[in-house]
Amino acid sequence: MLPEYERVLIATDGSEGADAALHKAVAIAKRNHAELFILHVVDTRLFQSTSDPDVRYREAMRKIGDRVLAEAKEFAVSQGLTEVTTLMEVGTPKLLIADDIPKREEIDLIVMGAKGMGALERFFVGSVSENVVRYSKSDVLIVRKE
Repeated sequence: MLPEYERVLIATDGSEGADAALHKAVAIAKRNHAELFILHVVDTRLFQSTSDPDVRYREAMRKIGDRVLAEAKEFAVSQGLTEVTTLMEVGTPKLLIADDIPKREEIDLIVMGAKGMGALERFFVGSVSENVVRYSKSDVLIVRKE
């Protein structure tokens, strides 16, 4: 018997991999009559101070996040989903996606793309998807770009 999911989280950064994951998450949510949560994390690893340049950069990243969330929600709704919630968080993606958001929103399934950052960054900070698979208490689906 296939598991039934009631609350599906898609973590997106607007990349091609995240778009592929969004399509799968929407299909899963439709098939399960589940609520879809679309999450974008403004990564605090990219700025460490509260200086003016960092604050301006953070605001620019929030605007990009707003666009990514709006486009993802528009797609989900166009596919017939009615229960779609968007979330934007500022912090460390590894912690927010693997633990904080799933606990707070009672997520059954986390869907995300396999890649969203470059090889050098992955070397220094590790893969977010790898961390989510390792530490999340929710089921996790990692989607590879076609």
